[in-house]
Amino acid sequence: MPKNLKMVMLMVMDIILINLSYYFSGILRFDTNIPQEILDVYFKHFILITVIKIIVFIAGRMYTNLWRYASINELTQIILTILTANVMVLAYATFAQIFIPRTLYVIATALDILFVGGIRMMYRTVTAKTTKYRDWGEKKRVMIVGAGDAGAMLIKEINNHSQLKSKTVALIDDDFKKLGLRINGVPVMGNKEDIPEVARKMKIDEIVIAIPSANKQEVQEIVEICKKTRARLKILPGMYEIIGGKVSISQIRDVEIEDLLGREQIKLNTDEIRNFIKYKKILVTGGGGSIGSELCRQILKYQPSELIILDIYENSAYDLQNELKRKYEDLNLKVIIASVRDRERVEEVLSEIRPDIVFHAAAHKHVPLMEDNPKEAIKNNVFGTLNMAQMSDKYGVEKFVLISTDKAVNPTNIMGASKRLCEMVVQSIDRVSKTEFAAVRFGNVLGSNGSVIPLFKKQIEAGGPVTLTHPDIIRYFMSIPEAAQLVLQAGAMAKGGEIFILDMGEPVKIIDLATDLIRLSGFEPYTEIPIEITGLRPGEKLYEELLLDEEGISNTVHSKIFVGKPIFTDYGKLLEHMETLQRAVAGKNANIKYVMSKIVKTYKVYEDTKVKDEILN
Repeated sequence: MPKNLKMVMLMVMDIILINLSYYFSGILRFDTNIPQEILDVYFKHFILITVIKIIVFIAGRMYTNLWRYASINELTQIILTILTANVMVLAYATFAQIFIPRTLYVIATALDILFVGGIRMMYRTVTAKTTKYRDWGEKKRVMIVGAGDAGAMLIKEINNHSQLKSKTVALIDDDFKKLGLRINGVPVMGNKEDIPEVARKMKIDEIVIAIPSANKQEVQEIVEICKKTRARLKILPGMYEIIGGKVSISQIRDVEIEDLLGREQIKLNTDEIRNFIKYKKILVTGGGGSIGSELCRQILKYQPSELIILDIYENSAYDLQNELKRKYEDLNLKVIIASVRDRERVEEVLSEIRPDIVFHAAAHKHVPLMEDNPKEAIKNNVFGTLNMAQMSDKYGVEKFVLISTDKAVNPTNIMGASKRLCEMVVQSIDRVSKTEFAAVRFGNVLGSNGSVIPLFKKQIEAGGPVTLTHPDIIRYFMSIPEAAQLVLQAGAMAKGGEIFILDMGEPVKIIDLATDLIRLSGFEPYTEIPIEITGLRPGEKLYEELLLDEEGISNTVHSKIFVGKPIFTDYGKLLEHMETLQRAVAGKNANIKYVMSKIVKTYKVYEDTKVKDEILN
């Protein structure tokens, strides 16, 4: 039915109901025997009384609301609008000296609410029931874990969005007092331990965890239980993510691997970071990458005077530039397309910009690719870091923070060895420079470009198989925002020469990640989505370490950050190593891995071929 026609029909209905309310109020007031003089007075003024009420109804948006979605808010609006309309009528009657008993106005007001409000609520109920029964067999069956305010609001949201094709059929809550009760028509059928049985009994397609006050460990426990079902898992974010405490469908998201790790939100010393960043020129190399881009987002929260993004890949830098400009109106941002391996270009940039702080995140990081292209790993990671470090020293940078990796510890691949040499660069140059150099070492970040999680998701979307190299392989993980925040915190704490080591929590078996992702996607591992073991790749470890044996470790004031003592500080020796490595990179047949094993003593490479002695001399 056309919108305008609906409005006209509703208005005509209101005109009839308004006048019926006065008629029935007279019957109630005078016991069915309404005096003729009262009727005469009313018939003389009923057109104006009706017009006054309809005008107030229009002003109160009584004809523009979608009544099929009406709730307590709309009912409150109806009552207030009707009260206002009757007050206006009473004011008119007083001004025009119309004699109608005041009790009639009171009764008429109550009947207006009953008739006018009732017809709208009845429309909502009939429409909802019609839609419900029409689509009942087609809808996803949803279980909500959490029968509190958020769960109750979520039921209404799901019911009000027919396009979702979902229906809530069960609630779960650990409060035994709620067991057997109904919330918005949905029964509370058990506590969290009952989730698998209720899911089986009620044929649940989707489970939504709606406990915004729950901490990460509590969410992890619920998710572990939900994994025993075949339902797809979704979650309502925590209260700190919900603006205004209101729940909406758009806030529901898929359960992510982060929710399974049980890691609590980290606490930062924001004053220390603000003092470190505020009013400073900050340069981020590799600023368009996963870690670099998140560093840029986090840095802007602390009011730098200028943010400079340096990246060789223009597309990612361009996307980040657009994102940050949308978010910050008066942003002082500069994007520079350059390679850190180009020494002349690096000097040109630093001499012109003169940054106060450099975060060096530019690096090649993919282990298998670097195993096949070792020269590129050395050129970009090692000489890129050397270029940035030396030019930072030359042009008076206050602090230089290298982003390193757990693969630098006892490396078995060229990428890890190159990052260990990068650490040696910053630790040795720190001893001869006024610039404070430090490195921050951490493990894998969830969802970063080229990491295992996005790969698994793509494989699941394609129907499998999900591939991993070994059933016993384990890794440390943290989220990208958490890693970036801790890098800033470590940078603020740095005095020069440190290797900061981030608390990565408990290591995770990659095969467990794979099975969890498959289940979270609503499939059964091995049966619906196969898992294939492909064998360890060259240079790949079963497990990663965060600390060299000789480094030792000491606590810092931050519970998530530790510091290892420097073990290589001879800058003169480092430069000798760099000359040797430069000759090896320039040579056509030089065995880069063997040369690196002579420089990075903890790097063990097992190859029969050896470089000629003159390359090392």
